[in-house]
Amino acid sequence: MSHSADTLAGPRGSGPVGVGIIGAGNISKQYLDNLTSFPDVKVHVIADLFEDAAAARAKEYGIENHGGVDAALNHPDVEIIVNLTIPAAHVEVAAAAVNAGKHVWTEKPFSLDRESGLGLLKAADAAGIRLGCAPDTFLGAGLQTARRLIERGDIGTPLTAMTTFQTPGPEAWHPSPAFLFQYGAGPLFDMGPYYLTALVQTFGSVRRVAAIGSKAKESRVIGSGPRLGEEFAVEVPTHVSTMAQFESGQSSHSVFSFESPRQRMGFVEITGTEATISLPDPNYFVGDVHLWRAGDEEWTVIPATGAGQGRGMGVVDVARSIRTGVPHRATGNLAYHVLDTMVSISESIESETFVDVESSVAKVPALPGDWDPTVSTL
Repeated sequence: MSHSADTLAGPRGSGPVGVGIIGAGNISKQYLDNLTSFPDVKVHVIADLFEDAAAARAKEYGIENHGGVDAALNHPDVEIIVNLTIPAAHVEVAAAAVNAGKHVWTEKPFSLDRESGLGLLKAADAAGIRLGCAPDTFLGAGLQTARRLIERGDIGTPLTAMTTFQTPGPEAWHPSPAFLFQYGAGPLFDMGPYYLTALVQTFGSVRRVAAIGSKAKESRVIGSGPRLGEEFAVEVPTHVSTMAQFESGQSSHSVFSFESPRQRMGFVEITGTEATISLPDPNYFVGDVHLWRAGDEEWTVIPATGAGQGRGMGVVDVARSIRTGVPHRATGNLAYHVLDTMVSISESIESETFVDVESSVAKVPALPGDWDPTVSTL
């Protein structure tokens, strides 16, 4: 499956690419810290269903325009909508942006099901609109350094991988965590995109999966903030163990859990014919790489090199690609394949069988070593 919208040039020009943000929640701060400082983009407006939230965030960052969703969709200087809404609204907001003629960057997951995700890809393709999607952490120095080492042959031929994400769950610290335990979230859909994207960058497309899922409790209690002590329902598995086989023949085993008293996050090891490489946490943009060759008694630490500013780097890559007419990297096709893989994992849990992953995605080009979002290029 391939959609040409990811490679279309879109409107050309010079100077910063205009950005409108929809969604003024917690994660918007991470984006705004960067997008208001990267010179190749300019944030013109912040929008939210709750207009007071948009106004407060706009004041915090000195953004002149704010309001409801239409304030971003109808702004004449906005070329890219950054969609930071809750997962259940991702496709609806992205589709509205496509209809408004705007390119779209969406937080993960790309969609909650295959049908709406494919519909969005087709609509964007027909309109000549680019779709980008988190995670863009694989553009950071840590994972890009690991990729360069693997492609240089430092571990020989990649064979297998293991990944682990285990925490007690986000309800202890998140002031409004219920959505993280609803359909379209849970540890698989919330954290899976980081780990699965890192694996797809190494092995290529996933061919089939098998998984087991469970939940230890039917409800949980908010542990912080103004809703402290409030109980909410758990709708999805909070522990998922999955195996994946890739089109290239390699395999992986992954654990995604909100059930572990012991936190074990960011564990990604890829074993090759000559060595094992330990990647930095795929939820972050930086982190050293560790290499263990046959006969070694300890890890060799390899410092990461490259850009590591954080969320928003993918938006800059889209912006520069719009102007230059080249493909961007964190594409809708990549995000859809990861989504398709996660839906297949969920289906495997239900059916207790292997499930084939029908989609595939071309390998994303690596970033140049000197790529830097803090430099003006447009």
